[in-house]
Amino acid sequence: MSSETQYDYDFLVIGAGSGGVRASRMASGLGAKVAVIEDSALGGTCVNVGCVPKKLFVYGSHFSEEFEAAEGFGWKVGESEFHWPTLRDRKTAEIERLNGIYGNILGGANVEIIHGRGVVTGPNTVAVGEQEYTAKNILIAVGGWPYVPEFPGSEHVISSNEVFYLDEFPKRALVVGGGYIAVEFAGIFAGLGAETHQAYRGPMFLRGFDDDLREFVANEMQQKGINLHFNTDVSKIVKNEDGSLKVSFNDGRELEVDTVMYATGRRAKTPGLGLENTKVEMRANGSIVVDENYQTAEPSIYALGDVIGGIELTPVALAEGMALAHNLFGEGGRRVDYDNIATAVFSQPNIATVGLTEAQAKEKYANVDVYKSDFKHMKHTLSGLPERTLMKIIVDRDSDKVLGCHMVGSDAGEIIQGLAVAIRAGATKAIFDTTIGIHPTAAEEFVTMREPVS
Repeated sequence: MSSETQYDYDFLVIGAGSGGVRASRMASGLGAKVAVIEDSALGGTCVNVGCVPKKLFVYGSHFSEEFEAAEGFGWKVGESEFHWPTLRDRKTAEIERLNGIYGNILGGANVEIIHGRGVVTGPNTVAVGEQEYTAKNILIAVGGWPYVPEFPGSEHVISSNEVFYLDEFPKRALVVGGGYIAVEFAGIFAGLGAETHQAYRGPMFLRGFDDDLREFVANEMQQKGINLHFNTDVSKIVKNEDGSLKVSFNDGRELEVDTVMYATGRRAKTPGLGLENTKVEMRANGSIVVDENYQTAEPSIYALGDVIGGIELTPVALAEGMALAHNLFGEGGRRVDYDNIATAVFSQPNIATVGLTEAQAKEKYANVDVYKSDFKHMKHTLSGLPERTLMKIIVDRDSDKVLGCHMVGSDAGEIIQGLAVAIRAGATKAIFDTTIGIHPTAAEEFVTMREPVS
């Protein structure tokens, strides 16, 4: 098509997840004619089978421990019983409400919604069924999909897509994997009353996080009754006559459970997308190669979010969507800064972190001071529960700049979000030290650690 060609749209987005919705809204607000193609529910992974329903399940799973803690504060709590259909169905109702909100947001932004599977048929064309649409710019924002390896009996496992809709809650559950999702769901299953096992093929889960946090969380999870199996992989699963599953591990051990959930990573949802009809380049795992402007090797096609295999977090996709819209239809020059992105794992207890780990800092800086505090939260002095809190600060001794803050404990995500602002602003340890804490809180520990431990 020539530069004078009239297109149906200035901007055609495939995928109505976090990145796609944000990019389309911003583009429309900047004067572009925009449409979004989606073959499933609006909101993408985060809203439908990710962060939102997961966090609701995490909230629900805490009550069993709260009932136990209440006795130390003088409350006599009677018999309790967890009713899975109530949590499952109320969660589903909330997700459907959010789907509607996303539809209203797009409609209010004058973004057309096209329901169906979008297939790229050329540099400027996308087919949905028999209908073909043209666009000056196409954005691929289809996200990812759970990856389950093939092995004997793999057809009997579920992924994070199915776990939110189980007909029955399992009495015994095995979670396979060592990332965010696996650790979070081990806590959810256990908190809701299942005998819970987690298997990971490596020596310690949560690779990429600070080593002290990884070991601390493993100990805390085991204290909460979660059975952790490291250096362990599943070799075979057999379904028994009563519907239960016999799991065989690579070391010869066996385990019988009712549900096996695989959380062994996600792959870009590019199969069947038609990208072979373009110059778009993909990696072996299906993720799309883009430059710093999210442009693919096909100049008219862009990609962002989980599908490009970068930092797979909802706020990152939102930032990328805003940057792309402004660069295509606004003043331009927008760049996403990927340094010091805070993140949380809603394990039990929670993990939150921003900046460099101790190992990363020591690779990059000659002189690193590490401040660390391991203590029992004030609440648990009366609750009787053994849960502890860990906080850690990483400092470049030569400049006094705080390089990283890490925490395991109640409300870690809420606390680290504020510290992320300080670290991005370049705060030094001296600034932390002269900041007056809020007492009595766990958070004040971050401004009262004075002596480095290494």
